[in-house]
Amino acid sequence: MKVAVVGANGRIGRHLIKLLDDSEQFNPNAIVRKEDQARSFKEEGIAASLVDLEASVEQISEGLRGADAVVFTAGSGGATDSDKTLLVDLDGAVKTMEAAKQVDIKRFIIVSALQAHHRENWNESLLPYYAAKHYADKELERSGLTYTIIRPGGLLNENGTGKVSAAENLSRGSIPREDVAKAIYASLTEEHTYNRGFDLISGTKPIEEAIKEI
Repeated sequence: MKVAVVGANGRIGRHLIKLLDDSEQFNPNAIVRKEDQARSFKEEGIAASLVDLEASVEQISEGLRGADAVVFTAGSGGATDSDKTLLVDLDGAVKTMEAAKQVDIKRFIIVSALQAHHRENWNESLLPYYAAKHYADKELERSGLTYTIIRPGGLLNENGTGKVSAAENLSRGSIPREDVAKAIYASLTEEHTYNRGFDLISGTKPIEEAIKEI
């Protein structure tokens, strides 16, 4: 299975690319926005495509062409203003969904945020970000794609433990980015996650077991 990872140069994306590249089941295509990022992946023997999420749907579709699945883990980043959050985390995500449909990709996984599906639980200091995630997720649910929405808690730059809690609704918590990548990897062909969304934080169950019990 060829997997296009949108936001491959991000911290979750890089963990996921390594998992995919090390596997016998998947072949990653790193979807990035800068030439030097693409060059870096290619030097590692990993396919890479240049895609600007603020470009047209047609241009995005060319970067995705040939893939069997898309993982959207891109984001505007914490240093940008709300306009970039809307253009990347919301409109960029929706255009990627439209692009996937244009080139007949059915499988789509998006990285959202803990409790993004419940407005009353949004982080007050990150309201534009949560709004973008909420409506991107809604559009994915309506898209007709075979989707999975993964809503991780606070993201940590720590080594993963391989153990999580996964459920439709979880209270606040955090999780290493490495474990989010492992959950994405485990969800790609796990039919129990098809057309479902779930919160994800560190816990006590092995990742594959946790997502099968959602």
